[in-house]
Amino acid sequence: MTNSSSIYNWIHSVNLEIFQNKSILIIGSGFIAREYCKIFQYLKCQNVVILGNSEESSKKLSDEYDFKYIFGGFEKKINQIEKKDLVIVCTPIHLLAEVTKLCLLSGQNNILIEKPGSLYSEDLLKINEQISNQTVKIGFNRILYPSQLYLKKLIENEEITSCHFRFTEWINRINFGKYQKDVYKRWGVSNSLHVIGMAFNIIEIPKKISTYQQGKLDWHPSGTIFIGTGLSKKNIPFSYHADWESSGSWSIEIFTKENSYRLKPLEELFIFDINSKNWKKVETKTIFPNLKPGLGEQVIMMLSNKKSIQDYLISLSGTSELIKTTEQIFAY
Repeated sequence: MTNSSSIYNWIHSVNLEIFQNKSILIIGSGFIAREYCKIFQYLKCQNVVILGNSEESSKKLSDEYDFKYIFGGFEKKINQIEKKDLVIVCTPIHLLAEVTKLCLLSGQNNILIEKPGSLYSEDLLKINEQISNQTVKIGFNRILYPSQLYLKKLIENEEITSCHFRFTEWINRINFGKYQKDVYKRWGVSNSLHVIGMAFNIIEIPKKISTYQQGKLDWHPSGTIFIGTGLSKKNIPFSYHADWESSGSWSIEIFTKENSYRLKPLEELFIFDINSKNWKKVETKTIFPNLKPGLGEQVIMMLSNKKSIQDYLISLSGTSELIKTTEQIFAY
């Protein structure tokens, strides 16, 4: 498997002009679709089509970025669209899996699905059974944050001794009228998975885990406080903590024999070397300034047509395994 240094070097050396003539289909016309449109505008891509259920939102987005649009039911329209170099599925969560299946049946063979792909691990395994020679990945853009990627590059020659991460949610800021009930009931998968996925991307999925839950909310009955420990497949001990009844922020700490590293906020990297008394910020660089971090990187990796590059992204089976671990953490 391609290591983080190779991916980092490829991202920072690739000529972005080679992506200008690629054909793109964006399925969805909401907030995240707009973020992808910004990426393709930056890449100067001209052949971009937006497919949405609503004519109003699809037209508004296409007019804003001078892209083409199609509207109407996904089931009716997807099989009428010619094969594209890349299809991005960024519908509401409850539609992600079904729309992806339709894309595969219609002959699309390079598909990036917005995280988490589905609220349920079984859905992703069913899609995986449909795949023969197609490339389908889940868009965990945070594993390509400049901070995360540079951290993984730095620790390649260091021995990780332990890891700790936090995923407290700001439940007072959640918009409860935006999604279906299952999205809130499984908020650990639909939202906390972002930081959990980053942590396990560094140390790998657990082979042993002990979990503890306490508390209850009407919309999230499995708990409000989540504490646990475990051992990853790389034999790295880890612990985690989240208290939705209190305050706090997402963070990841990686400890090695040489240094300690912290992602807090996740977009920024700090180092505490063994001879220091303070955390020091590590400057990182991006090839997509002022755009959603990690989004552009995963797009060009999918468009590279290089299996060694694409395989750095999270697969359907890998995401299914990650969701199963998250289900343990939250007692779903």
